[in-house]
Amino acid sequence: MLEMERPGMFVFFAEVPDPRVERTRRHDLLEVIVIAILAAVCGADDWTEVWEFATAREKWLRSFLELRHGVPSQSTFQRVFRALDATAFRAAFLEWTKSLVGSTEGKLVAIDGKTLRRSFTTPAKSDARHIVSAWVSENHLVFGQVATEAKSNEITAIPRLLQMLALDGATVTIDAMGCQRKIAKDIVDKKADYVIAVKDNQPTLAQEIEAAFATADIAAEPLPDECTHEQSDKSHGRIETRRTTTLGAVDRLSAPQEWAGLRTIIRVESERTVGDKSSSETRYYISSVHPDACLLARLIRGHWSIENEQHWSLDMAFGEDQSRIRRGNGPDNFATLRRVALNLVKAETSVKGGIRARRKRAGWDEEYLLKVLHANTAASSDPMGPM
Repeated sequence: MLEMERPGMFVFFAEVPDPRVERTRRHDLLEVIVIAILAAVCGADDWTEVWEFATAREKWLRSFLELRHGVPSQSTFQRVFRALDATAFRAAFLEWTKSLVGSTEGKLVAIDGKTLRRSFTTPAKSDARHIVSAWVSENHLVFGQVATEAKSNEITAIPRLLQMLALDGATVTIDAMGCQRKIAKDIVDKKADYVIAVKDNQPTLAQEIEAAFATADIAAEPLPDECTHEQSDKSHGRIETRRTTTLGAVDRLSAPQEWAGLRTIIRVESERTVGDKSSSETRYYISSVHPDACLLARLIRGHWSIENEQHWSLDMAFGEDQSRIRRGNGPDNFATLRRVALNLVKAETSVKGGIRARRKRAGWDEEYLLKVLHANTAASSDPMGPM
């Protein structure tokens, strides 16, 4: 690659090992990766579109790539990314995101899984790839990810992801799949706090938490002001009220010491009215955070940013659920390309409109594409807003 105009982010992908034997290395691996990243930013959703982007933008690409043997073919992109070590590619992605996130002190890191629904290769669809990602709400970016072939393996994937991340001072939020003693300990060992949903996969814990709140209700137990919080939202004809109540965990559970750092149990009661129809739901959580209901309500609500900003964008703007890339490491590696592109496109906000509109603009306007590549994702504001 030529030094002129080369975006600094690409240095993080320079050490990804080349899976090809020496005699078949017609195209430089880093150039292949760079073109694929640029194509994903500009709207390419499969290997054919990556090649079409490269062909259409060859003159511009030559301003900072050598392209000694011209533009790689569609089959070259496909073969290289099928063989490319997906773990090494994700590791390079992680090193890049670490440079963007900076300190995690005081930040919310939401962890959740997402299945690549059309990545299966068997009639039973049981081998569809499942990606477990970490999302930093304050920076609006994907922090890291690991892949597994079954949703049940989130239990083993989450500890692997946690070990990869720098989490000092962060609060990690996870849904009930991650409600495991080892996961809670791993988070505390990383010098972070946690808020974890509790459901029937931990039946004893769930029953004890529900009973503790029922006992407090029946006794009309007076609680400190900081232990209760209520918020109502009105939008698009919908009214939703959420009541958050917290109790200290140590004196309420039979074995709180089994959960590293456990300080608080939480109940969130939600009531939703749409037109003349109403529904209600009660959810429970455990946390190492002190029992500040307002803060915990904010963290719990903030967890859904991984759904609203990451998963929704990947499906609606990148068509991830419709992707038919299935062979070798192709599904995992294209998933990483999408997340690189998502981080870049979300960081550049000078163009109004959503992620899809920005991807189109990047494909049409080379100046705007350069702005996307140099966007400063380390600067951010709180996406959750005031409570």
